[in-house]
Amino acid sequence: MSPGNVFGRCLAAIGAVLAVAASAGGGLAQTPSRLDKVSFGTNWVAQAEHGGFFQAVADGTYTSYGLDVTIVPGGPNANNRVLLMSGKIDFFMSANNLQSLDAVANKVPVVAVAAIFQKDPQVFLTHPEAKVAKIEDLKPLTLFVSKEGMPTYFQWLKSEYGFNEAKVKPYTFNAQPFLADKKSAMQGYLTSEPFAVEKKAGFKPGLVLLADYGFNTYSTLIETRLDMTDGKPDLVQRFVDASIIGWYNYLYRDNSPGNELIKKMNPEMTDDLLAYSVASMKEYGIVDSGTTLRDGIGAMTDERMASFFDKMSRAGVVKRDIDYRKAYTLRFINKGVGTDLRPKN
Repeated sequence: MSPGNVFGRCLAAIGAVLAVAASAGGGLAQTPSRLDKVSFGTNWVAQAEHGGFFQAVADGTYTSYGLDVTIVPGGPNANNRVLLMSGKIDFFMSANNLQSLDAVANKVPVVAVAAIFQKDPQVFLTHPEAKVAKIEDLKPLTLFVSKEGMPTYFQWLKSEYGFNEAKVKPYTFNAQPFLADKKSAMQGYLTSEPFAVEKKAGFKPGLVLLADYGFNTYSTLIETRLDMTDGKPDLVQRFVDASIIGWYNYLYRDNSPGNELIKKMNPEMTDDLLAYSVASMKEYGIVDSGTTLRDGIGAMTDERMASFFDKMSRAGVVKRDIDYRKAYTLRFINKGVGTDLRPKN
């Protein structure tokens, strides 16, 4: 190893130690003299569901880990995953494990290195009059499902619970058809659509969170290329660790720096929606639950990945003959990073 590489690794290690000390003890970490430039593409416009990453930029956590991070927002006219594959950005926020499995099937050299959401926030919203108490109660209802949902989670609903496509109507991200039919249910994201329905229609919708009924994909994963994990493992580790710290600070400490940056990058975002989204993530254990209580935010396990792959292959969503283990790595997670930042009570 050249002297320059040795010096760079020393700086990285010092930065990581200072960052953890600063986050845990409230002190100020010193900025390393050299920062590695990193670009991270999200999969949608800035919102609370990306909050920990924005927090880590705004409060200096990434800097204290020796990183100069640029967040590249996604949106309807952006395809940041293609930018990752082409080497234009370094990391990408993938929606769930199905994207990583698709990459394996198509021999795309990317891999998931951390799972920020332990539960996929996919829900069905229902009218109070429908008296839906469990997932099976959705079967008699008209279901509004998007074209992306039909070949993915709805195939699992058919395989595991016997749902029927004859009950499905297209969901075009317009809540009006659902609001007009009290015997219907609409797909949505736990942290956004329920808020919008309550604001618009004046009632609190019932929620069926698919993750609570066995749809056990991880969500909001950090994905990168194999040339990064193989050639720059120290940089990958620092980005993962700093992102984890950012998420602890966003959920449990003063998250105003992250929220202000979110609103700056997405002027349509409101304080009410940010507060609702954070409260929902905490109430339902979207980010911090299960094995994260021991291993830290970002955790994944081989057992759960095997379980999800088995369910998706039974449902015909993915082919049985792909090597699902190539879709992810546990190398950079499950180390308890940041667990001391979780409130004690």
